[in-house]
Amino acid sequence: MNKKAFLNSIILRLGIISFFGDISSEMLYPINPIFITSILGASMTSLGLIEGVATAVASILKIYAGAWSDRIRKRKVFVVVGYLFAAVAKPLTGIATQWSEVLFARSFDRFGKGLRTAPRDAMLSESVTAEERGHAFGIHRGMDTAGATLGPLIAIAYLAYYHGPLRMIYFLAFIPGLISMGLAMTISEPKPTTEIPKMTPWTWKGLSPAFKNYLLGWTLFSLTNSSDVFLLMKARQGGASVTITILLYCFYNLFYAVLSPYFGKWSDKIPRKKIMVFGLLLFALVYLGFSFATELWQYWALFAVYGVYMAATDGVGTALAVDLFDPHRKATAVGILGMTSGIATIIASTCAGLIWDHFGSTWTFVYGASGAILAMVVLSGVKINHHAK
Repeated sequence: MNKKAFLNSIILRLGIISFFGDISSEMLYPINPIFITSILGASMTSLGLIEGVATAVASILKIYAGAWSDRIRKRKVFVVVGYLFAAVAKPLTGIATQWSEVLFARSFDRFGKGLRTAPRDAMLSESVTAEERGHAFGIHRGMDTAGATLGPLIAIAYLAYYHGPLRMIYFLAFIPGLISMGLAMTISEPKPTTEIPKMTPWTWKGLSPAFKNYLLGWTLFSLTNSSDVFLLMKARQGGASVTITILLYCFYNLFYAVLSPYFGKWSDKIPRKKIMVFGLLLFALVYLGFSFATELWQYWALFAVYGVYMAATDGVGTALAVDLFDPHRKATAVGILGMTSGIATIIASTCAGLIWDHFGSTWTFVYGASGAILAMVVLSGVKINHHAK
């Protein structure tokens, strides 16, 4: 992919849209657990339930939005409406007075994410060849995560210079959310250039063995991969201030953003499965580290390595799902992967909260590491054809 092609492609536009969307969302992500537990007085179990349900709503909807988008061969409308829902959800969280209202607002926000993600990733995949797919997803995730790095810094600036209430940040986050929605409306969706056969509903039996094996491994991992809010709460429990906790999250996102394009490009040259297994190994080591961490410098190091794990698995994992699926159903492939991991995530986050409340944070992270190790074993032993068209 040459530089000129990149600058003139849909990749740049979708990257800028995601950049503003992530500024909006990630201004709040490190604030949410503090707001929910300190301001609203919710337990860690309630926090886990909120994050699990919100993530599950997004992930389950991905399969319906993906299949619908493939059937009508439209992408843009899902992207625009998805960003609109996400923007509106921010002030809804800001006016909440109890954790159940946050559950509704977070679910509304993630409904928007579920609506837009699979069609957007399909549009991204369709803008490049199969040999460039990993690089394209890596570039997009890098731009997306650059917004995730800037968003928390804006929240810190607000807290440092204006000393305003946490609630106000939720209303400020509405602005970049609207910008991302407005930019999505400017996308010119290309018309299909080839005749696509009539779509029939997908079935489990009709999925390729390679895709099933990949799905199994990633779902096993997702059953223990709880929300990142538990990492932030562990740092807070270890003595990090609100500002330091937010900076730790920015530090993680910085590594994620910078390294995503490189891991994506490498996955176009070597089997993506190998990169995924490497990422899972890093995850297991990070979670084991969090289970014993007590010093601030340890949290800085662990959040950095966690960013490397995300760079190695997020865009690469989506590209691999598309590789192993019907080329005419790219959005459906992303949707199926998102749905299964989402159902598993609500279990993971709820279990993590229960373990934290009843047995302590150490066992929450041991639980997470065990799933990554099991998934490594499964993915290492399956046969996956590299870079299907």
